[in-house]
Amino acid sequence: MESGGTESLPWLPREPRPEDGEPGAMGQVPIPVETLPPLPPLRLAVVGHVEVVSFLEVQQMPQPGIVQRALAFSEHAAGGAAVVAVQLARLSQSRVDLYTALGRDSHGQRAASELESLGVDVHVAWRDSPTRRGVSFIEAGGDRSITVIGERLTPYGNDALPWEELRRCDGVFVTAADPSALWAARQARVCTATPRVGLDVLNQSGIALDALIGSGLDPAEQVPDHALRASPHLVIATHGAAGGIARPGGRFAAPLRSTPERDSYGAGDCFAAGVTAGLAAGWSTQQAISLGCHCGSCCLDALGPYASQYRRPSES
Repeated sequence: MESGGTESLPWLPREPRPEDGEPGAMGQVPIPVETLPPLPPLRLAVVGHVEVVSFLEVQQMPQPGIVQRALAFSEHAAGGAAVVAVQLARLSQSRVDLYTALGRDSHGQRAASELESLGVDVHVAWRDSPTRRGVSFIEAGGDRSITVIGERLTPYGNDALPWEELRRCDGVFVTAADPSALWAARQARVCTATPRVGLDVLNQSGIALDALIGSGLDPAEQVPDHALRASPHLVIATHGAAGGIARPGGRFAAPLRSTPERDSYGAGDCFAAGVTAGLAAGWSTQQAISLGCHCGSCCLDALGPYASQYRRPSES
């Protein structure tokens, strides 16, 4: 899509198009991960939000009057920006810069420390507001429900962070920003984002993204027709196990899995990380989406976002 165009985004209800393939079709199968080209050295960064999330695996979702014991529990610095940053660090085998805002509290301090230990250089705008928290319930069958506590803390362009360094990056992914922070991210060679950044922010920044990557199943990531003044060059809507739709590109399938899904938290963020890394490396759209699919699929294998993230073979 050309910048400034008004073409509908793919997750909107509309008449099917030939490039989408037949309804219900699997779409293009991901390229096997072992045949994808090696990633070159990349400088990558993420701009966005972090929250501390408690992950509880339960026999069934909470119901009135029912007391149950959690089957498994873990707690991590999570949220879209954190998950993408850690996955990018594992893909690039180098540290990744994260520009974020955290509360000046024990949860914020812990989140920054954990992410540093996971290969992320965290640049924090400290706020007096509390660090956002969340609880993710995962049912034994794979269903999930998330409750967040508090407001999402967003980094702003006027925060005293090293925004000028973003222009040296090969790729930047954005989950939360104000227009000036998003404009700073656009100085990177490749800039991608989630619709959760907000339509007002995207339009006020005046930029065209290299890719807008969102969930076609999440009501919070729906984009009204003609809502963006500058259309992204690539728009991807994921549909979970059904794969997704890219424009341009059409339908794509998810990788075949031989094991049941354990926890889907972070799978979409890992997908976005893979796509961003592939585009930053100069790969084709098909190659970048294939890497994203493999990253998203790996994330399904364990409780929480980090235990089963995809790692390049030389890391094993």
